[in-house]
Amino acid sequence: MLFDIWTVARKDLKEIFIQRGSLRSGIANVLIVIAISGILFPLQWGVEWINSPVGLISILWLPLFMSMGLVADAFAGERERHTLETLLASRLSDSSILYGKMLASILYGFGITLAGLLLGAVTVNLSHPGAGFYPVPYFLGALGLSLLGLVLITGLGVLISLRASNVRQAYQRMSLGFIVLWLPIIIAPKILSDATKLQISQQLAAINEMQAIIAAAAVLLVLDLGLIFMANVRFRRSQLILD
Repeated sequence: MLFDIWTVARKDLKEIFIQRGSLRSGIANVLIVIAISGILFPLQWGVEWINSPVGLISILWLPLFMSMGLVADAFAGERERHTLETLLASRLSDSSILYGKMLASILYGFGITLAGLLLGAVTVNLSHPGAGFYPVPYFLGALGLSLLGLVLITGLGVLISLRASNVRQAYQRMSLGFIVLWLPIIIAPKILSDATKLQISQQLAAINEMQAIIAAAAVLLVLDLGLIFMANVRFRRSQLILD
C-alpha cells in the first residue's frame, strides 16, 4: 500500500510542474516563492528572523497558498481532464489514491517551507555574520505548524475537490474559505478601539511563545484528524465513477 501511495503522490508532483507550462517554468515558480520566504522576508526582519518565532510563523501562509492549487486539482482536475475514470479503474485501492494525493500536496508545501527556512538562515548570516541558526524549539515548532497546517488545507481541499466539477470551482471555494478565515484578523484592527487593541497586545505579550505554539499545534492536530476521517468517509470510488 505504501508503494501505491507513493506512486500516486509522485504522479501528482510531476503534474503540478508540467501543468504550469513546462518543467522549467514550474521549477522557476517554486524558486521564486522560496526566494521570497528565504531571502526577501529574512532581509526585512534581520537578526529577529532567527531569534523570534513570529518571523518563522509569518511565512507559513506561503506554502499553504501554494498547496491550495495542487489540492484543488486533486480530483477536480482529474475530472476536468477526463482522467478520473482511468485512475479509478486502476488496481490502486481507495486509500492509496486518497492518501497519495494528500501526500503530494503536503510534501510540496513542506518542501517549500523547509527550503525557505534553511535559505533564510543563510541569508541572515550573510547579512549579519554570526547570527547563528534558529533556536531548535522555534525551528521545530515552525516545521510542525507548517506540517499540521498543510494537512488541514489538504484535508479541506480534498473534500472540496471531490465534489467540484472543475479546478476553478474547487479553487474558488477554497479561496472563499481562506477569506472567511482571515477576514476577522484583517477587520479587527480597523473596528477595535485603541484601548481594546492595547489590552489584547498586553495579553498576547504575556503568553509564553512555546506554550502558544504547542496549543496551536494541538488544535490543528484535532482538526486534521477530523478532516482525514471525513475524507475517508466521503471518498467512495463507485460514487465518483457515477458522478
